[in-house]
Amino acid sequence: QVQLVESGGGLVQPGGSLRLSCAASGTRFSIYGMGWYRQAPGKQRELVATITGGGDTNYADSVKGRFTISRDNAKNTVYLQMNSLKPEDSAVYYCNAKYFDIDYWGKGSLVTVSS
Repeated sequence: QVQLVESGGGLVQPGGSLRLSCAASGTRFSIYGMGWYRQAPGKQRELVATITGGGDTNYADSVKGRFTISRDNAKNTVYLQMNSLKPEDSAVYYCNAKYFDIDYWGKGSLVTVSS
């Protein structure tokens, strides 16, 4: 079992920055692919970024060049640095841990981008 707890969300003005963190409990964190997903009101959950245990990353086109995903296996934590935020980035952001067909999800962290 893996438990995921997100933190770092909040209200930010357009053009601002936030860093989300996701702390994972349990063992063998490094074997899990980690990812961030988001869900805006009335929309489906969508992939934001993923990172493998070895550090390979993948981003949605909408966030490339603005968001950076990283992980610290020693701290069992994955991060999402979000820069140049736009109102359309507003959503609940969910942390995901994946190992083959096994998925774990956090409860989410709300990000609101508004002036």
